[in-house]
Amino acid sequence: MAAYRDPIDIYLLRVLHTLLVEGSVTRTAVRLNQSQPAISAALKRLRAIIGDPLLVRGRNGMVPTERGAALLEPTMIALREISRIALQQAAFDPAVSIRRFRVGSPDYLNILFVPRLVERFRRQAPNAGLELYPLSAELNFETALEEGQFDLVIGNWPDVPARLQRRDLFTDDVVCLVAKTHRLAGRSISEADYLAAAHVAPTPYSSMQRGPIEAYLARARLKREAAVMVPYFSLAPSLLLRTDLMFTTTRRFAAYHARILPLDILESPIAFPPVQYYVLWHARSHLSDEVQWLIGLIADAM
Repeated sequence: MAAYRDPIDIYLLRVLHTLLVEGSVTRTAVRLNQSQPAISAALKRLRAIIGDPLLVRGRNGMVPTERGAALLEPTMIALREISRIALQQAAFDPAVSIRRFRVGSPDYLNILFVPRLVERFRRQAPNAGLELYPLSAELNFETALEEGQFDLVIGNWPDVPARLQRRDLFTDDVVCLVAKTHRLAGRSISEADYLAAAHVAPTPYSSMQRGPIEAYLARARLKREAAVMVPYFSLAPSLLLRTDLMFTTTRRFAAYHARILPLDILESPIAFPPVQYYVLWHARSHLSDEVQWLIGLIADAM
């Protein structure tokens, strides 16, 4: 009697899940280090086994059918359980990887560490791709990690989502940045000076979390005037020039811009707690050698 064989093996299950997440044969082939014909053949087999098209063409690419969408969570759970079984896997070699990694990061960190990260990434993984995405209030970063839209997210929120995995990167203290022509430049400012000043502040970059500065001011019941709000941290330093605005930020960010612009760093009169930076990922990626390699690379670049 012939041995029974499950119609869907681990490879097909992984292809199915990646296709449902990516909505693209091309991107699935890249993520799984497979050729496009191999992924197309696997999709054909899956359609025959399940008896459903699974993915159909939409206006902006392929979209899952109702049956396909219903299979997303079960396939994710199945792959997570399979990953816990002690199967010997081939060691990840960044030198030959063609995977594309996706990282969500606040824009104010990019100028400080992305050049070093890209240098190390290109040296170690010359055939791989790295995509950096900004965080915004419209983006639910927990969902993006859970569904595989992002591999990692870098953040500094005071309240870290408990469901996500975390590695601390570094801490930084909080200072104030003003133009050298500002009336408070070169002075030791008081809390009254700080609260009376006109501030430039960032718009929230998370729909679920306040930034550490706003969170602390709210807890301390202190109110400042956010005269100007900007969606990108990188805009703030140039807005300080020839204005009466003050920007509250971290020392590393302030020091970088004070070296290239006529800006003055003031010690904060308010005892903001140190800002902790960390990298987050979902449990779905916790056992991924590729993702752990990228985490180490980011920590090194920081």
